[in-house]
Amino acid sequence: MGRAFEYRKARKLKRWGNMSRTFTRIGKEITIAAKAGGPDPSTNPRLRALMQNAKAANMPKDTVERAIKKATDKDAGDYKEITYEGYGPHGIAIFVEAATDNNTRTVANVRSYFTKHGGSLGTQGSLTFLFDHKCVFKIKPKDGMGLEDLELELIDYGVDELEDIVDEETGDEQVILYGAFEEYSNIQKYLEDNGFEIISSEFERIPNDLKEVTADQRAAIEKLLEKIEEDEDVQNVFHNMKEEEE
Repeated sequence: MGRAFEYRKARKLKRWGNMSRTFTRIGKEITIAAKAGGPDPSTNPRLRALMQNAKAANMPKDTVERAIKKATDKDAGDYKEITYEGYGPHGIAIFVEAATDNNTRTVANVRSYFTKHGGSLGTQGSLTFLFDHKCVFKIKPKDGMGLEDLELELIDYGVDELEDIVDEETGDEQVILYGAFEEYSNIQKYLEDNGFEIISSEFERIPNDLKEVTADQRAAIEKLLEKIEEDEDVQNVFHNMKEEEE
């Protein structure tokens, strides 16, 4: 249990510790969702979910509204979601998700990061077999409904794993739900229809197998990962390097 959450937690906390960077990432996702499904969250489930993510990240309301408005602004960049796949040093698989208004610029930048740090950018789809594409929901538990009851209820809607956690900042109990990427809308609809409070939701690429590395190898791989993550077009970076033991 908890493979996705534990796998990503340390790196996400490190990366999104920069609040303005977090707001930029969520803002792009909101703009893309509003452009695709309309600016009204009541009729756009993906936008509704992203607004919950923004709230969980303490993103100011006017910043959210600006991101939605940007979707109808003719002068604003037209963001496209693109993925890049490649291998870093020591055979570590790296999956990059970007939101860009200039794919030529972004792919050139990403390729240069791989090349300069001893890796190589591969073709799209070359790493798909190494990662499970999952949707991950964080919700507040309901009084009188245990984890097993919830699991039995949600299994028909595409949830394949649940985990009980305690929020480190608030001390509140929360439940993490994992499901297949394509089951996102089914799970979201069930949760909303049944009165569950969704704290946040996102998509993860979870490696099927984690690779052990030495301290020196880790340092070299981290340099590449950090360089990729610094790029303003990059939204998420996934890899199959085993996290360092605390």
